Amino acid sequence: MAKNFYLTTAIDYANGSPHLGHAYEKVLSDVIARFNRMRGKKVHFLTGLDEHGQKVQQSAKKAGVSPLEFCNEQAAKFTDLCKKLNISNDDYIRTTQPRHIETVRLILQKLFDKGDIYKAEYKGFYSTRQEQFLQEKDKVDGKWPEIFGDVVEITESNYFFRLQKYQDWLVDYIKNHDDFIYPRFRAKQVVEFLREPLNDLCISRPRERLEWGIPLPFDESYVTYVWFDALVNYISAIGYGTDKFSDNWPADFHVIGKDILVPPHSVYWPIMLKAIGVDMPKSFLVHGWWLSSGEKMSKSLGNVVNPLDLADKFGVDTFRYFLMREMNVGQDSEFSFDLFVTRYTSDLGNDLGNLLNRLLNMGGRYCSGKVPQAKIEEEFETELKKSAAETADEAMRLYEGMQFHIALEKIFNFIRGINRYAEQRAPWKLAKSADPKDLELLNTTIANMAESLRISSILLAPIMPGISAKILKLIGASPVESFEGMLQWGNSLEGAKLAEKEILFPRPEQKAQ
Repeated sequence: MAKNFYLTTAIDYANGSPHLGHAYEKVLSDVIARFNRMRGKKVHFLTGLDEHGQKVQQSAKKAGVSPLEFCNEQAAKFTDLCKKLNISNDDYIRTTQPRHIETVRLILQKLFDKGDIYKAEYKGFYSTRQEQFLQEKDKVDGKWPEIFGDVVEITESNYFFRLQKYQDWLVDYIKNHDDFIYPRFRAKQVVEFLREPLNDLCISRPRERLEWGIPLPFDESYVTYVWFDALVNYISAIGYGTDKFSDNWPADFHVIGKDILVPPHSVYWPIMLKAIGVDMPKSFLVHGWWLSSGEKMSKSLGNVVNPLDLADKFGVDTFRYFLMREMNVGQDSEFSFDLFVTRYTSDLGNDLGNLLNRLLNMGGRYCSGKVPQAKIEEEFETELKKSAAETADEAMRLYEGMQFHIALEKIFNFIRGINRYAEQRAPWKLAKSADPKDLELLNTTIANMAESLRISSILLAPIMPGISAKILKLIGASPVESFEGMLQWGNSLEGAKLAEKEILFPRPEQKAQ
């Protein structure tokens, strides 16, 4: 039996609140999952929450609640984000769940028994904000980068995982597997990082300093380093150590942000898997950041966007469309409210919404509210059908290549082409003619507009599932769960009942001056 198409996101950290970056990663992953389901694949889509660590412990104490109570409140925020954005994840992993804790302890014991974990005294620098040990080489121009926050010098005994033992293997693996990290230029950053000898990874924290973590199975006076703990979610959620594990592993894509590629996902995780004898994931899909005026969005800069506010005001699918239309996967992208509104009014309102309204309005006035039969085949019709076929082929190819922004550009070029076709045929003029051929041209125009819109809606389904389903219902088409046989021109709507006119994208209210 073929394994499932397995897709994961990075698990969100419980110490923060959902923001645009979280929303984008979820939507991007959801689009990939939906696209592959519609291609006939069985998909297993995982997301979740990272709940351990010093920052969570400190935040819970500040809030006057237990760490688990704090995490439960945070989990509700992130699962609500998934529900609001229509994310179709099949599982939600929390690192406080028994299935995860048991797997982490199992792996730690394996590595300890193998000799890949050892105890030693550490003296050096520690970043509380990043919950990691640092080296002098981490400084920039002799100073600690702001990302590390307050850095202190400490001396303590801890347990270490032998990263350096596997360094040469990892370099060779990355160089010999071009599809391991996408986009490829990110792999060069990893190889550059690996030019310097790796230090072994400290994978423990003394319980006297940090209680909120998974205890080491071989020394209960220590808890597991949060990054070692968190990365295991990708296999703890799918039954590592059981017969069901091979149903999903290896992952087809780990979808992550560029800031956590090096070193956690591109160094720690592959070496952890190699050390326990598990195959590598097929690929990391590394996306960029959303910027505001060239700066990464952050609470300190006051430029964070609440994704749920936008989704509530403009609609979930509008929000999903904007994210996928503006971001070239792997690159950074600029966010501005003005650009969001422009996409909403231009692409969605003026192009897609206007096309649907014209079809429903003219179909109701001229064709008794039903899709008529297309009988005429002239140059305009031939060009429209050719454009439909080319758009479908190009969009599917671009979806496959993660070029969602270009796919949407092609689809909306086609939608504008349908509107041009309506202008060329001018059904409102044909309806005034007594010539029988003009009546056939009128019917043909309405039928072809409906069929073109049907194909467009199906192509939009992975990105705008709600809008796609609604348009199909309004034009009398059946619900669609697969691309198979659905993207070919077929006049399949002949006789279908058209709904009353409906505005999908109402113009946003203008603030009073």
